[in-house]
Amino acid sequence: MEHAGAKCHFCDICDGHGCVGELPGMGGAYNSANFIENCAAWSSYHAASAGRPLPAVRLAPITGAVQNVGWEDEESFYGELVGASIAAGLRLSVGDGYPDEKLKFGIAALRAALTKGAVFIKPYDNARILERMEWAAPVAEIIGVDIDSWGIVTMRNLVNLEEKTAAQLVDLKRASKVPFAIKGIFRESEIALVREVRPDIVVVSNHGGRVETERGSTADFLARHGAELRKYSGEVWVDGGIRTAADLRAAGGLGADEVMVARPIITALLAGGRDAVVAHARALTERTAVADRAD
Repeated sequence: MEHAGAKCHFCDICDGHGCVGELPGMGGAYNSANFIENCAAWSSYHAASAGRPLPAVRLAPITGAVQNVGWEDEESFYGELVGASIAAGLRLSVGDGYPDEKLKFGIAALRAALTKGAVFIKPYDNARILERMEWAAPVAEIIGVDIDSWGIVTMRNLVNLEEKTAAQLVDLKRASKVPFAIKGIFRESEIALVREVRPDIVVVSNHGGRVETERGSTADFLARHGAELRKYSGEVWVDGGIRTAADLRAAGGLGADEVMVARPIITALLAGGRDAVVAHARALTERTAVADRAD
């Protein structure tokens, strides 16, 4: 049974057209233009991906359960989301938000599950990021900064976020006791940032099309710049519009070590709870395995 109050429209295909203009909600900026492009672009790389290494799949950092998802309360959402993702065999991450309780609820969900995940922090001033890193320390296997979030529409006028410099990110990397990630690489100018910081992980992302940035898709950006980004980081991840096993294979073919998935997991959780999340993840990986054997 679909979750009462859900802001997802449960479209047959989640491709950005069903929630245009819905922010807060499940839509994207620019009338969901980048959300739509993210979903559409992967098909251009399906044919060339046969036999390539497959990336791991991780739950993307998700916050705003009430305003964006339509869940009845913020705290219970994170426990349900993390529990369902564990049952589905997904790697984990939690995200930051406003107010601070959103990050704290995600951390608490990981702690309650006796597990760890990647913790992605919004680009506050470094003093506040360091404080959040301390909050996350017991459960963080990776610390990341969502550098593109200064342009996210839903947090505008709520908090002071900043466009991070390389020097600021280097300081955070030095302070981190676990691998350090930069998430939100989507402009060519940001490649120089990665070259200077040399993060352990770089995530090609336009925040699911939810930030105001350059137009385009993460698939195309990864295709153009993935090899160069790998020179300056230990791993390259990508998110945005990955819906099918063929998309997953394409991401691996373009060199992604991991992909992160958000909206399909939210939709499954809203539509059918933990069992639906497990079924979605199983279908994605099983279809991929079948395709590999066919190759």
